Amino acid sequence: MSSRRLLKAAEAIREVVSMAILTELRDPRVKHVTVVGVDVSPDMREAKIIVSIMGNENQEKTTLKGLQNASGFLQTRLAEKIDTRYTPRLTFMVDEGVKKSVAVQQILEQIARERQQADTATGTEQASAIPRNEEDSSVLQTEEDSSVSQSEELSSVPQIDGPADDSEPAPEAREES
Repeated sequence: MSSRRLLKAAEAIREVVSMAILTELRDPRVKHVTVVGVDVSPDMREAKIIVSIMGNENQEKTTLKGLQNASGFLQTRLAEKIDTRYTPRLTFMVDEGVKKSVAVQQILEQIARERQQADTATGTEQASAIPRNEEDSSVLQTEEDSSVSQSEELSSVPQIDGPADDSEPAPEAREES
């Protein structure tokens, strides 16, 4: 069970480490890093920094190695900013959540494409199964014509510019009263 003290310490560590990575770390291997979270041990001697790294696997490994090499520098910055009995030893872990969410998104898109292809295939089969005669086509044509005329009627309605004030009745309503 996490205590409030550990949660506050983890948040403070996350802020200091993320700002140090963003502004002070000059290692060219460390690019496109987001500090997602921090897990602090109960004695506060160790902290696991959970990071998200954008890029392919090779870039991810290179960036993680750069972060591990910079952990001493980051611990020094942490000791300067946070007053604790022990400065936690930093270890870095890659958050797999982003990769998993991208994989799930790709699977969902694939399922949507397959459903769309199945719908278009069944739609063409149904369209060819419907008997076409002159009466059916004339009914369809009149329905299409009526929908077009309704949309034309709506577009020809004048738009009133200005504030819509419902408290004052319209001029036509005043004449009737």
